[in-house]
Amino acid sequence: MGRTRIKPGKVRLTEVAELAGVSPITVSRFFRNPDTVSPGRRARIESAAKELGYVPNLAARALASQRTEVIGVLIPSLTNNVFADLLRGIYDAFEGSRYGIQLANTRYSVLQEERLLQLFLMQKPAGLIVTGQDQTAEGRTVIEAADCPVVQIMELGADPIDMMIGFSHVDACYAAISHLLGQGCRRIGFIGARMDPRVQRRLQGYQKAMKDAALFDPRLIVTAPVPTSATMGGSLFSDLLLKAPDLDAVFCANDDLALGVLFECQRRHIAVPEQVAIVGFNDMEFMAAAVPSLTSVRTNRYDMGRRAATMIMDAIEGRPVAQRVVDLGFEVIQRESSTLQRAAATLPPQAGRISGTKW
Repeated sequence: MGRTRIKPGKVRLTEVAELAGVSPITVSRFFRNPDTVSPGRRARIESAAKELGYVPNLAARALASQRTEVIGVLIPSLTNNVFADLLRGIYDAFEGSRYGIQLANTRYSVLQEERLLQLFLMQKPAGLIVTGQDQTAEGRTVIEAADCPVVQIMELGADPIDMMIGFSHVDACYAAISHLLGQGCRRIGFIGARMDPRVQRRLQGYQKAMKDAALFDPRLIVTAPVPTSATMGGSLFSDLLLKAPDLDAVFCANDDLALGVLFECQRRHIAVPEQVAIVGFNDMEFMAAAVPSLTSVRTNRYDMGRRAATMIMDAIEGRPVAQRVVDLGFEVIQRESSTLQRAAATLPPQAGRISGTKW
């Protein structure tokens, strides 16, 4: 889908200054370097600019001048290992090119993302790589106004701003649950932390798979708004056992949670996979190294980053972009933690459709 262009407005800097109750020089200084303006004035200027729709005008102004050779990259975390492979792919693709990368951490906050997008816009980036599709209405307006190539990464959606590359988190989780159903598991729990939009879509995939198999039970779901970690995985698994002591499998929305579940099973002398099967998500390196090795949904993060960067460069330099929306798919990597071969003949006919480990 093509991008929606924002027409330049007629709001002037002086109008923003008047509404904010500051001088035009202060507003100008704010847009050049926000840190030089006091927090109180910054808040008033931001509010006035948003109320008057001044951000799109700023974009049009940037369009009139030469752009930088900087690519803005916005990711939600610098500590989540999931994004390390993604960034490695981006940096590898740009290595040797004339483009530099400016990295920003949104900390899983759509409001922080909105603010960072406005800052990037003022710096006239050559391109933007943005995580996900859940920007605020204002954030989406800012991106559309940037008038530079944009790639949304890590998932797919029906309404890309410009270009998009990723996979369906709903389908990926559905595949993981179908795999467990195919192994004969019935009481399959869901453990999730942070609960950002991508994890919420994994939860949707879990709910759909369990409902399709006529096995859905809300007591099998345990989530927390805190960051994901192995420690949190063990804690959430303990909570899940209190709610559903008869569970026979657990899907974990992130691999570190799955590792924590494994540790907690070992601490409680619960045999894996004989008593509880475990499946994670993202297929980090430690999943294959664990004992027993842990099944996970492999996502192509390095390739995603590299191809996103290539799409940006092709668009900037006028080369045709073969696909503007790219589905990289996923793969269920079956390992010891979910290899059971329980009586699959008793499965409901609609439960699961896995063939081997690749979807």
